[in-house]
This record gives sequence, structure tokens and C-alpha cells, in this order.
Amino acid sequence: MNEESTRCEWANGNEKMALYHDEVWGVPVHDDQQLFAKLCLDCMQAGLSWQTILNKQEYFYKAFDGFDIKIVASYDEAKVEELMHDAGIVRNLLKIRALINNAQRVLEVQKEFGSFDAYLWGFTEGEVIKNSWTSCDEIPASTALSDALSKDLKKRGFKFVGTTIVYAYLQAVGVVNDHLTSCFRYDACEGIQGDV
Repeated sequence: MNEESTRCEWANGNEKMALYHDEVWGVPVHDDQQLFAKLCLDCMQAGLSWQTILNKQEYFYKAFDGFDIKIVASYDEAKVEELMHDAGIVRNLLKIRALINNAQRVLEVQKEFGSFDAYLWGFTEGEVIKNSWTSCDEIPASTALSDALSKDLKKRGFKFVGTTIVYAYLQAVGVVNDHLTSCFRYDACEGIQGDV
């Protein structure tokens, strides 16, 4: 099988994007640490291309202590200043502060729901929303699900969680399977756990 010919078209032509598509995108994630890391990266993407974030991903993990929720939640002004001088990441003060804030909010969600995983997947009762798109042009930028999650996250004090960002996040962590029906990953994501 020629995977490139059956891969979602947005992921062809770039090795990092293809690898991300083939191994990460759309795989259901249930590990709080990974769910938080992916939320951070999607927040950082706001207004930028995913390619930019993907190219800087290893630097983000290094700069933000592996996106350890408790560590990021405890960042002080000195750490913010340090991050603003890190050329390896996106140096946006509002986004950096948002990630710290969001880590603190995730800790609150964990206290209330037992885990961020339980909270997030509760919006679909633990089920993957499997769509049946035949073209990338059909895939929406947001849905009623992302609207509802975005609204609830904002109510809880999360930042950079507009419905478009949230929908990209839901796709990334496999709550929504938006691989095209012709893509070799369309059925492959089922039954895979992203935290294994």
C-alpha cells in the first residue's frame, strides 16, 4: 500500500506532518499528562500553523518541564521571564501565562472529577465521535461539541480555548476521529490508546 496516496491530504509532503498524522493524530488519549501537553500545544498554535508548533515541539517539552501539570502550575514570574527569552519556543506572554493558568485549572478539574480524562471524555460519554469525511474541505472548524467544551472550559477559567482551538484539540487527542474515510488511519485509530 502506498500510504501517501491514502493519507489525509493535509499530512502529505512533509515528513514531520506525515509522522504526526500516522502515529499521533486521532489516537484516543486518556493520560492526564498527555492531555495537558496537547492542550498546551494547541493553545500555542492559536494564530500560527501547526507546522510551526510541530517544529518546536521538542523545545516546548524541554522549556515547560515536560508539561508536568503540577510544575507548570507553580511557575512564578522569574520562570515567565526565562520562557520569554527562550528562542526555541513561541515567545508570547499571553500564551505563556495562559499555559500556567490552564495547569492550575486542570488541577482543579482533577480534584472535582478525579482526572482531566474523566472530565474531557465525559462530554462524549467516553465514546469516540467517528466522522465520515471524504474530503478535507468537509471537515468543520468547530462543532456543537467543541462549542460546549469551549464554553465550559472558559467558565472554569481556562484561557486560549476558543471553539476552533478546542476542536483541533479534540481531533488531536482522538475524542473526534476526523481522518478521511479513504485514509489508512481511519479505522486504525480504533482501540489504540495514546498513552501506551
